[in-house]
Amino acid sequence: MTVVGEAADGQGAVNDASSAAPDIMLIDVALPIMNGLEVLRSIKHIQPHTGIIIITDQEDEEDLFRAIKLGAAAYFLKDVDPSVLVDAVRRVSQGEYLINDNVLARPLLASRVLKSFRELAVGEPGTEPLFVPLSAREVEVLDYIAKGNSNKEIARVLKISDQTVKNHITSILRKLAVNDRTQAVVYALRKGWIKMDPD
Repeated sequence: MTVVGEAADGQGAVNDASSAAPDIMLIDVALPIMNGLEVLRSIKHIQPHTGIIIITDQEDEEDLFRAIKLGAAAYFLKDVDPSVLVDAVRRVSQGEYLINDNVLARPLLASRVLKSFRELAVGEPGTEPLFVPLSAREVEVLDYIAKGNSNKEIARVLKISDQTVKNHITSILRKLAVNDRTQAVVYALRKGWIKMDPD
């Protein structure tokens, strides 16, 4: 790992990211000038393939929900063990999407995420012919993700290991050329590959 830049405020972080093009960024929610979530939005707009890890001093469900919608890959409290954070940096650099572990254990938050999926998917019928580059198993995994299941729950239902679920998710993101699970589900909904059950 190489640290290619540090910034004291949000605007500096955006400027540094534009010039340094980092693979991973660690962003504090409480940055001056532009807060961490505003920085996240800007970075994902100009450099969508940069993995963003959000760091915060207090767990706020609204911030977490916004971080998911904006494409953060992971979300940690500042008292996270350094070894866990280093491991997260490595995993995010390999395309893993760790923020799900913060979310789907919370039914109300998972429900909000699914509602957001539905809203994004409405009114945008695809004009392209139906082509699914995913295997049947990958579509099945994506369908369970869309319904709010965690990796562990998917593994239990499909009778496969947690690591196999993670491997499927990595493959799905690569094949669809998207950055995270949210984008993958929205993409699949728009294409009609999976269906969201109405409330």
